[in-house]
Amino acid sequence: MSIFFDDLGCYGDRAALIGGAGELFTFGELVDNSSLIAASVPSRSFVFLVCQNHPVCVFAYVGFLRKRVVPLLLNYTISDGQLLRLIGVYLPSYIFIQRDRVSDFLGDYVEVGGFLGGYVLLCRRDGFCPLLYDELGLVLTTSGSTGSPRLVRLSYQNIQINTESIIDYLNITADERAITTMPMSYSYGLSIINTHLCAGGSIIMTDLTLMDRGFWNLFNEFLPTTFGGVPYIYEMLRKLRFGRMRLSGLRYLTQAGGHLSAELVGEFRDICAGKSIRFVVMYGQTEATARMSYLPFDKSYEKAGSIGIPIPNGQFKLEDEEGNIINSAESAGELVYYGPNVSLGYAEEMSDLAKEDENGGVLKTGDIAKRDSDGYYYIIGRKKRFLKIFGNRINLDEVDQILKNAGYDAITTGKDDQLKIFTTQNCEDKIKSLLTEQLKLNQSAFKIQLIKNIPRNDNGKILYNNLPE
Repeated sequence: MSIFFDDLGCYGDRAALIGGAGELFTFGELVDNSSLIAASVPSRSFVFLVCQNHPVCVFAYVGFLRKRVVPLLLNYTISDGQLLRLIGVYLPSYIFIQRDRVSDFLGDYVEVGGFLGGYVLLCRRDGFCPLLYDELGLVLTTSGSTGSPRLVRLSYQNIQINTESIIDYLNITADERAITTMPMSYSYGLSIINTHLCAGGSIIMTDLTLMDRGFWNLFNEFLPTTFGGVPYIYEMLRKLRFGRMRLSGLRYLTQAGGHLSAELVGEFRDICAGKSIRFVVMYGQTEATARMSYLPFDKSYEKAGSIGIPIPNGQFKLEDEEGNIINSAESAGELVYYGPNVSLGYAEEMSDLAKEDENGGVLKTGDIAKRDSDGYYYIIGRKKRFLKIFGNRINLDEVDQILKNAGYDAITTGKDDQLKIFTTQNCEDKIKSLLTEQLKLNQSAFKIQLIKNIPRNDNGKILYNNLPE
């Protein structure tokens, strides 16, 4: 099918990308550079794109999509060991990577070209090419560790439809200018790039964090109209006293990538309202290409805490534990999404790249939600984040919130009849007393372990699999 990448040249001399050093590339230059990178790669090849938020990585990404080369996007922070394991599982025909990462462990590959930013294109010496499904357009890692062999397979339709839907409900125009706050290898960060390029807008590319003065120097020089963030980013903005900042030209902010506490939602909603900035809460998963729902700005007070309504072309249903549809309002069930942006399925080994669509446009999100009488949805927990402790059903997300509200840096996991609490603070007795009082459970149900820090990925999401046994 035709995708928006094919027509980016129509924007001509409009600014497409702005690099971290202030270098500007027009859409015409974007198309020319992307064609140059993809020229050596045959259509329907599989390539690892080890990328950072740099214009040359967007050139490569656009070039591969335009030529119908299928990239797997990997964050440049991936370790050599993780990268080697993925290469061993998927045997990519090509690797696009920074030259200073090329070492002996890439001995099966030979350099076929060098590009801006110190990037090189490597080709397998034996010419091997994995078999790919015709509609497979892009592969992304799941929201966990980038070293996991489990990948999400996205079609060209997934990318196109979700990009159009996001542009529709956010009303993104060619006048918008976004600044990157998340890796382009992450579905949320990538969706911001896709939507702004598709609409003819521009993107300021940087890997600097919000805690870096250089980020705000770029911000003040190029005046972005928007940026987005996961909850971790909004926690950083609070520490930076976002409410006191003067941010000329900023029109709207988006939030997704995890549940933002009601307290922070209210705080940023109020701050943004005072600055005439739209604050839009959204909900999505990589398995749905990016977005599944959004809360309309004019409902931010009336429907506080809601993930909103389905995006254009999407639909939600709730299912009980037996798979029956729940029609009544305020009744909890698993949130199931229906739409053309639902991914083709997962890949866990090379042969999976040849599989056809396994999901059929249906995604069981794993989230437990309820719907109010107006059709607005509210996430109340994860299906896998519920335990039974001595016969009582416990929502671990609610326990995490209790701990956070009390000022503890802690997270919970566990199994039935054993709640495990990991904390960075030496306060075992206080936590036990708090949870005994709040949950009305015996202290024998708790096991508390002191850890140095809570493991998170590059997007601030907690890596539960990296917690001690």
